[in-house]
Amino acid sequence: MAAAVLFGTVALSPFAAGADPTPFRSVQTTAEEPVDLELVIAVDVSLSMDVDEQALQREGYVKAFLDPMVVNAIEQGIHGKIAVAYVEWAGSISQYVVIDWVAVDGKDSAAELSALLAEAPISRLRRTSISGALTYSGQLFDDNGYRGMRRVIDVSGDGPNNQGGRVDTARDAIIAGGVTINGLPFVPDPTKPLSLFDLPDLDIYYEDCVIGGAGSFSLPVYSAREFAEAIRNKLVLEIAGTNAPEETGPEETGPKPVPASAAATRIPCDVGERQWQMFMDGDTP
Repeated sequence: MAAAVLFGTVALSPFAAGADPTPFRSVQTTAEEPVDLELVIAVDVSLSMDVDEQALQREGYVKAFLDPMVVNAIEQGIHGKIAVAYVEWAGSISQYVVIDWVAVDGKDSAAELSALLAEAPISRLRRTSISGALTYSGQLFDDNGYRGMRRVIDVSGDGPNNQGGRVDTARDAIIAGGVTINGLPFVPDPTKPLSLFDLPDLDIYYEDCVIGGAGSFSLPVYSAREFAEAIRNKLVLEIAGTNAPEETGPEETGPKPVPASAAATRIPCDVGERQWQMFMDGDTP
């Protein structure tokens, strides 16, 4: 299959030195291009993730689009093509497009996307607003020049929502529009001291409060060394539209995806806001 013509541009963070804060959108034709999947990758760049973790996270996406498993999943689709946008986010007003919508239909165009990601800077911003990231990402599907058989937001993060609107309210609004939300939560290492803003049950929080929609799943990551494998596996599942098998726990080798919980929430969806209020009140451990 011939490679798609890839005119995606990198919109640098307004927080990077010398960067233009206005993202440049690729020129699209008036007709919508059919694709198997419209995918927004929404990546947490809040200060709770250290520089090394952020670098490993970005490297995971750079490597994933070079992986034969990902490329094969793309080529096996009905159209053999997906559209991807890559967003970084933190607080309620801190979201921006790193790579605007680009079409990927095989090895060459996937490699171009990987190269764009490798060249783009990574910002470090304050607070955590998953609700803001979901709302912002959901708007990116409007008039993006593509018509996907499925629309998915893939949101990653290492903590609960603590700024902006309620995350479950934002989730419900997004999935009501036919968009699926999948999660990649970075669960805190239980062997290390936890801060006030850490949530040991972040995997459960993502299942109950963040993900939703047809075929949604969460793929917990329990250590930084799992980033690359988890990101690759997640992309393969999303591109192929495969239902995720049940997870058996972090004691198993490698990360395992888990399905969205159909039961009542097991953890308050405003737990992050409560943590922040404790901090503001000076009630810290």
